[in-house]
Formats: sequence, C-alpha cells, structure tokens
Amino acid sequence: MYKYLLLLLFPVFVFSQSQKISGTVFNSKKEKLDSVKIELYNSENILIKSLFTNMEGNFSFENLSEQLFKLKISDEKYLSFEKSISAKSENEILNITLKNNHKDIEGVTLIKKKPLVKRKVDRLEFNVENSNISSLNAWEILKKTPQVTINNDILAVKGGTSVLVTINDKKVMMTGEELKNFLENTQGDDVKTVEVITNPPAKYEAEGGAVLNIVMKKNKIEGYRGVLSSKYIQTQYAKAVAGLSQYYKKDKLSIMGSYFRGTGTYYREGTDFVNYPEDGTIWISTMNRKDQAKSQNTVNFNVEYEIDSLTTASLNYSGYFNPKSFGTYNVPTLIYNSQNVAESNYTTINDHHSRTINNSLSFQIDRKLNKKSSLSWINYFTGNNSSKYQNVLTYLNFANQTPRETNFMTNNKSDVQLYSTQFDYQWKNDKLELESGGKYSFVKTDSQLDFSDNESGEFQYRPEKSSLFDYKEHNFAIYTSMAYNLEKWSFKGGLRAEMTDLEGIVSEPYEVNKNNYWSLFPTFYAQYTTDNKHEFGFSYGKRISRPSYSWLNPAKSYYNLFSYYQGDPKLKATIIHNLNLTYSFKNWNVDFYYRKELFPSMEISFQQHENNNLIYYFTNIEKGQAFGLSLYKSFEIKPWWSLIVSENLEHNENYFKGIDGVLNRNKVWNWVSNISTSLTLDKNSDWKMELGHKYYSPGIQGTFTISSQWSAYFVMNRKFFNKKLEAAFIFNDIFRSTQQKVSTKYGNQDNYFLDYQDTQGFTFSLKYNFGNQSVKNSKTIKKADEQERL
Repeated sequence: MYKYLLLLLFPVFVFSQSQKISGTVFNSKKEKLDSVKIELYNSENILIKSLFTNMEGNFSFENLSEQLFKLKISDEKYLSFEKSISAKSENEILNITLKNNHKDIEGVTLIKKKPLVKRKVDRLEFNVENSNISSLNAWEILKKTPQVTINNDILAVKGGTSVLVTINDKKVMMTGEELKNFLENTQGDDVKTVEVITNPPAKYEAEGGAVLNIVMKKNKIEGYRGVLSSKYIQTQYAKAVAGLSQYYKKDKLSIMGSYFRGTGTYYREGTDFVNYPEDGTIWISTMNRKDQAKSQNTVNFNVEYEIDSLTTASLNYSGYFNPKSFGTYNVPTLIYNSQNVAESNYTTINDHHSRTINNSLSFQIDRKLNKKSSLSWINYFTGNNSSKYQNVLTYLNFANQTPRETNFMTNNKSDVQLYSTQFDYQWKNDKLELESGGKYSFVKTDSQLDFSDNESGEFQYRPEKSSLFDYKEHNFAIYTSMAYNLEKWSFKGGLRAEMTDLEGIVSEPYEVNKNNYWSLFPTFYAQYTTDNKHEFGFSYGKRISRPSYSWLNPAKSYYNLFSYYQGDPKLKATIIHNLNLTYSFKNWNVDFYYRKELFPSMEISFQQHENNNLIYYFTNIEKGQAFGLSLYKSFEIKPWWSLIVSENLEHNENYFKGIDGVLNRNKVWNWVSNISTSLTLDKNSDWKMELGHKYYSPGIQGTFTISSQWSAYFVMNRKFFNKKLEAAFIFNDIFRSTQQKVSTKYGNQDNYFLDYQDTQGFTFSLKYNFGNQSVKNSKTIKKADEQERL
C-alpha cells in the first residue's frame, strides 16, 4: 500500500522541487566583492527578492517557483550588470565580473563624484556622500551648500538669517560660536546629505525661517574602527584642536563616541566712530579684542540598538564645555571738537572672563507598524549654563575737567533648560504619504546681573543697575500633512497649529509680561517634471521666529561707561511668509523667491545725545521684505576638473521707526557670489585641490548699512599609507579683504564701526583611520527577510 502511495506522490515531489540561483561576484582584478546588492526580477519584470553578497562575494536565491528570471546589479563603483537566466535545481555557480565605473585620463583620474544636487518637492538635497568635499568638516560643507551663505560666522539661506540647524531632523540646541565649534568637529565623512528646506513642512517646528538638516550616515561597518585627528590654525594667533572618534558595530548594537579638545587665542579688530552734531564732537574708539580659551571640549556619544527588525532605540548625548575664556581689552577713545582737534580722551581697561557649559540629551524609539506605517517617539533635554564677569576701569581726561578714574564690576549668570517630547506617525504607499504628530516643549531661563561700582569711593552693590530676569515658555503643537505623487506631478500640503504660553518677570524695575496665543502655519508644494526631466516647482510656507532668550533680558550689559547692550522683554515674535518658484534641469538649479517679515527682531544701535551714550539693543522693526533670484550650477569641464557657480541676487527692504517716530526705509540690491573650481590630481592618493572666491555686495540690517567684502581661499587634500592618513591644507582670506563697515545714518543718528574678525590664516590638519574600514555587514539580509513578514 505504501509503495503505491509513494509511486503516486513521486511526480508531485519532482515538480515541486525548489529552484535555485547562486553565484559569486568579482571585480576586474578577480577580487571577491562583499555587500553588493543583487536584485532578482521575474519574467514580468517585477522585483521578487533582493539581497547582498556576503564576505566571500557569494549570493544565493533559493526556493524559487518559476523558471525564467532577470538578474540586476547596480553599484555606484561599478557599471550596471543585467542578465537573463533560468533557475536550476542543481548546484550551478555563476561567476559575475563587474567593471569599474571610472576612466583614466592621462594620469589624472576622477575617483570621487562631485556633490549631487537633487530637487525634491519640499527641499533641495545636497548629496555629499563619497564626494570630493566629504573630507571637510560639517561647517565647511555648509559653506559649499547651495543657497547657504556664512558671513562673519552668521548662517543665512537665500539672504534670510533666521535658520534652524538640525541633525537627522533633531534640533541642535546651540547657536553662535558653540554651534560653529560643534560642526567643525563633525567629520564630513559621516555626513550623507545636507537638506536645504526654505519652506519646512508641517512636521518641523514653525520656529525659524529655514531649516538646514544634516543627514548623517549610518554605521554599516561591523567591528571597531576609529579616527584620530588634529588641526592647527594660524591666524593672528595660534589655535589647535585634537580629538578621537570611535565606532563599534556588532549585530544589533551600534555605538559612536567622540571627544575633541581645542585651545587657542581669538582676536578681533574694531574701530568705532560716533558723530554728535549737536555738540560738534566725534568720538573714535579703537578696540583690539584678544581672548584666550585654553580648554574647549566637545563631546558626542550615540548608541543605537535594534530591539527587533522592526524597532530601533537610540540615545544621543552632546556637550560643549568651555570652563574659562579670558582677556583684557585696552580701549583708547579720542574726542575731536568741531575744528577736528582731539581735546578730550578716556581709556577703558576691561578685564573679563566667562564660562560656558552646554549639555544636550535625546532619546528616540522608531517602530515599523506594518509595511506602510511607522511611529517615532523623540525626547530632548538641553541645559545651557553660562557666566560672564568683567572689571572695567576707566581713566577720564576731559577738557576743562579734573582727570579722574572710575571702576565698576558686573557678574552675569544665566541658566537655560529646555525639555520637549514629540510623536510622529507616518503612512506611505507608492503614491500617497500621510504624516501627523504632536509636540510639547517647555523652556525655563533664569538670568542674574549683579552691578557694583566705586562712585562713593568704595565698591558697593547697586540694585538699581542690577537685575533678575525669569522667563518660562510652554509650547504645544499638532500637525498633519499629505503628499501625493501623480506621474509627472508631485503635491504636498500641511497645516501646523502651535499654542505658545509665556511669562517673563523683570526685577528692576519690576514688571510681569504674559502672553498666550495660537498660530496656524500652512504649507503647500507642487512640482511638475517633464518627459526630458525639466522640473518646475512652487511652494508657500508661513513661519515664526521667536526671540532668543538672551534678547529678552532687559539688564544693561555695559561695555564701558558710555556704551552698553540691552534686551527687551516685550519683543514680539516675527511672522515670516515665504514664496518660491523653482526650476531644475540636470545641474541647473534656479529659485525665484519672495520673503515678507512682520515685526522682525534684530540688534540696532542708538545714540543718546544728552549723555553721549551709544546703546546696542534688540528691538522689533516694522517689517522687512525681500525678493530675489538664486542660481546654482556645477560644470564638469573635464572628468577630473569641475567648476561650481553659486549666485544670489536680492532686493531687500527694512522699515523701521526712528527716535522721532518717523517711519524710515533702508533698502539695497544685494549680490552674493561664490565661485570655486576643484581638481582631482591622483586616484591612488585622493589628491585634490580647490580654489574659490566669495563676494558679498553691500547689505542692510534694520538701521545698519553693511559694506561689501570679498575673500579668496585655497584647499588641498591628500591621503597616504593606503589612505589611512589624510592631510589637508586650507588658506583662508588670502588677501585679508574681509573687513566690513557697519554704519547707521538717519536723523541725528550718525555712527559706524569697522570690523575685522581675524579670518586670514592657514589651517593644517591630519586625520588617521585605524581599525576595520571595510563594510562587512551580512546582517542586512537577515533584517530584510524579517521585514518581509510585515
């Protein structure tokens, strides 16, 4: 009986036997290639399976039910491979050889592609991974990003300076020198892309006019590797940075940690000119600022763990510690009468030191719910603690007065704490994408200014010049957005609602400022792509720019007896409307844009003629608006020689009320030009060099008119010892041409200052790679198989 049953079932066993395709992938040197992606399509050209070759270059597709297939291999390092094949039940091995994807040009070889600019419906994507600028740090990469300019270390996107910086969509809780320091110590090899988002979608918080999102590469290298780096900078004085970055990946665990320590002396030259026409005097002060920072410490730590193939948890910590920055300024001031004779003078000696501590911690869980949807939960905490102390001694020698001296001291302490939690949900198929989520954040800042002087002959605390400032802000936001792709058309729209509840308490004079408001922030995008790849786009977005916490502090921070800085606790948030028309074709990217700002807040200067005081303070002006054209184009002159042209022409207007209440208009046509050329000289050592030129025509900021400036730079990179050691040389501001004149002139306001920020100098850096530097991540296949079960 069993024999007959076996005989009947034997044909079923034969015809149900699974088919198999397997083989090995080599390069032209007959070396086996690992981590090469292979895709298998059926006879109807539908993708069935995909996998990566293992460490020995082998692959195997098993349990195949069909007979005819198409095998495809696409890898940026090699030419595409495609082959029709039939599955075999026997163990027949395919040997596939991939050809290199580059050409040798008489000893000069382009071995790295130039940065790729890709236009998406809601952003411009600058792909720097494996490009000829990936050896730079993240700060230098931002300088080369389309539509981004950095002038006097101030970031701007298409002329707008309200910019939010994020890393992997997480807000970087740093500004100014701290942000620059952090990005300078972020390795360009770890950067995948920079996304320029001039109209951020509803998912992003409404704060800031534009978003620069730095997307970091995931660590795909199994095992341990490290990067030891050092940098020497010589400007007026020397500076140096050294650090260690370490990476470890094993199975589901990935860890990255880095520490950088910097030291050096910072220098800045300035000259102030103040004209008081009412008494016919001109005050001229010369300030050469020299500050030393012997220990600037930057720490970054990230751990990521795959709980399962659908759930990932990550923890990130970043910190910046500058325990002491100190200096002594000797500032002489000459006072000229109407006959241009120096009849009076005074000298200020400012002895000061400061401390800064910044800690940021984030925790995130990402969960795939099914093939189409996912959920993320992100938590942030940031603490910023700083203190600034100064002892100001002034020697006064005024005409018709007895020479005398005065002395005052200030101690300014501030503590800022921020916490936020955010949920994001995403659903996506081939044509439709839905996003929604909510966020809550809380900010608390405490500032204390203690003022003492010796007007009575001995030092006494002056409560009327001291101040306590406490500020609290709650923000709750919900959003939803939808994107739809219809053949040649792409659409995206969204709406974000934010509730802000704030309270500021000033001690001297006592004042309480409260405000509670809801705001709606709509966004809309449309993009059309023709058959020959011309791309036309339109976008609109409404944004808000809230004042920095330090801008709200009304305490007077004195520079000397006759000049101080002051914030305003009643500063309004700025509402920004952005309109963009875009065009892209091949390497051409053109933007026409319009920006309108209601009550923009900014720093301006103000002369008090009755006591000869010059005051710098933050305030809201009436409005600002700008329209312009931005162009970015990369030219490949030769396979080893490229040219990049980035231009921005803008008409900018600022409307402000003068001290007499009259509405004034400050306007200018502003042109920013950035042209660079780069060459790859040798394929074996990655020997590259670049020469560039930047030009800024005159600009404006509220009451200020800012003069033009330009600079030229030179960069050279080369690798040694089988590319484990990399050396770089950078010469910035070759002709020392970056000095600017910032002037105010309207009504009875007539002052300006000359500013040079010590930009001329050279940088020499070394970077040594050790440990495992090759990708051997066989786990990718396992993860893909598990996700197929969704």
